[in-house]
Amino acid sequence: MSAHEAHHGHQHEAGEAEDPSVRWTAEFWDERYGSSPALWSGHVNAVVMTETESLPPGTALDVGCGEGGDALWLAGRGWQVEGVDVSQVALDRAARHAAAAGAEAEGRLTWTKRDLMSWRPPERAYDLVTVSFMHLPGGDRRAVYAGLADAVVVGGTFLVGAHSPLDIGVVPRPDDPDLYFTAEELAAGLDDRWEILTSEERPRPGRHPEGGAVTLHDTVLRARRLR
Repeated sequence: MSAHEAHHGHQHEAGEAEDPSVRWTAEFWDERYGSSPALWSGHVNAVVMTETESLPPGTALDVGCGEGGDALWLAGRGWQVEGVDVSQVALDRAARHAAAAGAEAEGRLTWTKRDLMSWRPPERAYDLVTVSFMHLPGGDRRAVYAGLADAVVVGGTFLVGAHSPLDIGVVPRPDDPDLYFTAEELAAGLDDRWEILTSEERPRPGRHPEGGAVTLHDTVLRARRLR
């Protein structure tokens, strides 16, 4: 499995649960992270790397940061990054990875426990807000993502990467179509204050867990705030 594939199935694409509402709780994610020494590859995901590598460093909010792969990569490129997640277990693990990376990277990172179902970041506070593979129910998602977009400064970037609805039935994932969305649907939630720079269902090679190659798709939206 490649680093790219290992990172997908991000922490906020929740696993199966008898009661779907528990997927969004700290208890659920603390238990899931605690079940393994590492859930994800530790590498930056390809969407973040591709869409931000040409941006000048500034302040960034990494939403659903998990074990810190994306935040560490951004910090290594000079960004001042706040990683937020609902799981303290994940945040503690991310902090250990930052410490192992050295004082320079560690000094550019902060880790904060936040429940996005109730918390909204300050408005116009970050040059980059990035959300990777965080799959919330549609009604909650629209409210949460609107608040995250509001946190971007004029001239800043709002970046979302997610599993596309094109993947439904291709590989096993939670059987709830309401969790998946296209870049076009996301872009429709932004008004004329935004310039859409990337909006696509981006194909990538993948593997079915039972063996065999498949083509998967990532929903990718990158927008720049104009005013």
